[in-house]
Amino acid sequence: MERFYHITTYGCQMNVHESEKIAGILAELGYKACENIEDADIAVFNTCCIRENAENHAFGNIGMLKKLKSKKRDMIVAVGGCLTQQIGKADILHEKFPYVDIIFGTHNLNKLKEYILKKQKQKKAIIEIEDSEGIICEEDKPLRTSYPNAWINITYGCNNFCSYCIVPYVRGRERSRRSENIIAEAKALIEDGYKEITLLGQNVNSYNNGTDDISFPELLQKIAALDGKFRLRFMTSHPKDFSEELAKVIAANDKICNNVHLPVQSGSNAVLAAMNRKYTAENYLQKVEILKKYVPDCAITTDLIVGFPNETDEDFEATLKLVKEVGFSSAFTFVYSRRNGTVAAKMDGQIPEEVSKQRIMRLVELVNSQTREQSAKYVGRTVEILCEDFDKKKGLYLGRDEHGRMAYFESQNSVIGEFVNVKITAANGVSLTGEIVKE
Repeated sequence: MERFYHITTYGCQMNVHESEKIAGILAELGYKACENIEDADIAVFNTCCIRENAENHAFGNIGMLKKLKSKKRDMIVAVGGCLTQQIGKADILHEKFPYVDIIFGTHNLNKLKEYILKKQKQKKAIIEIEDSEGIICEEDKPLRTSYPNAWINITYGCNNFCSYCIVPYVRGRERSRRSENIIAEAKALIEDGYKEITLLGQNVNSYNNGTDDISFPELLQKIAALDGKFRLRFMTSHPKDFSEELAKVIAANDKICNNVHLPVQSGSNAVLAAMNRKYTAENYLQKVEILKKYVPDCAITTDLIVGFPNETDEDFEATLKLVKEVGFSSAFTFVYSRRNGTVAAKMDGQIPEEVSKQRIMRLVELVNSQTREQSAKYVGRTVEILCEDFDKKKGLYLGRDEHGRMAYFESQNSVIGEFVNVKITAANGVSLTGEIVKE
């Protein structure tokens, strides 16, 4: 008799990759993926708590399972991820949703198989949240679901303790994997036909800081030297650790994409200091200048927060000024989300919601106008696109260029996983439309 699983993932690319690891564990136990949670014999929620919306969304979806669980009593419901790792949240989950069978944290994801086997033999719920950051598990066997893209964790945790961020408290202090294991994983993925590798970490630039292993630029260099045609990306870079050496390595290797995600968060030095970002707006602009010096056509993307405690109109205007000066390719924009357990949550001067809304609307308008301008420059050009998928609604294939810009195009045959040359005929905001150029 076949058994099925369904995984619901919230949050960032890190969580998407961790869901692949969860899928690998479930496949090892004989479960197969299903699209509808109603058909699942085991449902796993891989949660996020970086933003309040993600947390509320998770609680809502878990709550909706009550009826289904009452009909399918043998169904196992498991909840893991950042939300459960927060102090006291596992107890709240258990009290609010007593039908949840397994609650585990970010530090003991690798024990999920053990918990499932244990739960199948007992009625009692299993709640295990390890305080210890533990060792890095190098034996993960993720069931990758995003061909031709693949993600590789190179670090876990974070040492920066930005005042608004919960990550160091739920993912622990920074730990780095050994370089030989990372390189071997990348080599195996390329040999298996994956065409784009993205190295993941809360701060990839500080990879192996303080150890005797190689630096992050050296790691990039070694992976880029592997045989085969593929692209290499990385995220996220902390501006305080972005180096001239890294810019030189990007410039020297065609396989490393000319696309860097460099979160600035704010253009105000007062706000950056309150955020504990450890750089000024001037420092950030110097890093951008270094990057553009070596990689003139680099597409720089960023994260921006408005409405941080005590942010004045002058502080917000400084952010707009910086955005105009850098000319970001695109940006993720957020209204500050108060997270219990962080330093910023205790700050006076929380910004009224209506003020934050006005600011985010102005910021989004500016960012979108810059993105439209940059997309318009593509029209008439032929660019290399890595085809990633087929959009059934549009009836078009889609993929990105090395700068991260999405393009849609027609093809008589499936070209998923292939590099194709596409002449861009139209631009619509962040996406492009074109036609394949036959060689």
